[in-house]
Amino acid sequence: MIKTKLTELLGIDHPVISAPMGSVAGGRLASAVTAAGGLGLVGVSYGDAAFIDEHVAQAARAGGVWGVGCVMFTFDERPGLWEQVMGYAPPVVALSFGDPEQVHRYVGRAREAGSHVVVQVHDPEQAAVALAAGASVIVAQGAEAGGHHKRRLATLPLIPAVLDVVRGAVPVVATGGIADGRGLAAALALGADGAMVGTRFAATEESLATPGFKATMVSARTADTVDSRAFDVVRGIPWDEVYTARTVANDFTRTWEGRDEELAERRAEVEPAWLDAVARDDTSQRAMFAGEVLDLVHDIRPAGDVVRSLATEAEDALGRLARGITAPAGA
Repeated sequence: MIKTKLTELLGIDHPVISAPMGSVAGGRLASAVTAAGGLGLVGVSYGDAAFIDEHVAQAARAGGVWGVGCVMFTFDERPGLWEQVMGYAPPVVALSFGDPEQVHRYVGRAREAGSHVVVQVHDPEQAAVALAAGASVIVAQGAEAGGHHKRRLATLPLIPAVLDVVRGAVPVVATGGIADGRGLAAALALGADGAMVGTRFAATEESLATPGFKATMVSARTADTVDSRAFDVVRGIPWDEVYTARTVANDFTRTWEGRDEELAERRAEVEPAWLDAVARDDTSQRAMFAGEVLDLVHDIRPAGDVVRSLATEAEDALGRLARGITAPAGA
């Protein structure tokens, strides 16, 4: 098995984390990833109290090393949810999308509760803030990622830039554009200590993704994805404009592309019909967040199989790399 600073810190078998995708990463998915030797995270930021009591409780009952993923600005808007989540004593708390004040505040609160604190960053400057705040692990997210991201910095150059900031103080995890063991091996070769994987785990039997969403992930290709703010605007979620969301393009994104201000003005008119379409799992209208790895997603598999194949394929790739490098003559 591949051992890194991440596996040693958390006591997990494989340097694989399932991303805490809102409305997709529930307790069943997190538990399956953890049971297979990775770190499973429940995405709680868009959940209400009932979601937390169902899915965080499920992960807690399953035991092992599991965690929760929290979008910081959404917790500021929902008093009481942080305390409810932390009442389940998650071993790991993954934080994302906060300003420097929020990063320091939430890292401090999670550390006081005894959790390992994972902080997602999108550039070297954010990495410096997370490190100063006391993060246990830093996740560097490139623009290839599904869902929300900064559109400018790709994973390949971002990882070494973040590593240069961190300088070995804490484990660094790569995310964005990783769906198989080759991607994990590439992250490890860059110096990362593991990978966080989203889209490939969304396309598993245990994820909460709807049947239509899962079928689309199998049939769609990377070229079908688009960066959009339309789904945030129609939902009225106040995302900072530096972040867009990568999703599978559909009639809704094509209709509203470049019309964010108009959509905001007409939200009261548009939102009811859109919510009805979402309830019907209408893939021509609903949000289907997915990254630039759809060319690698061909089926819906058990999450445990995904964890094990990521680890095995990475071992094989690193072994081939090591065997293929020979010393220069006379060295």
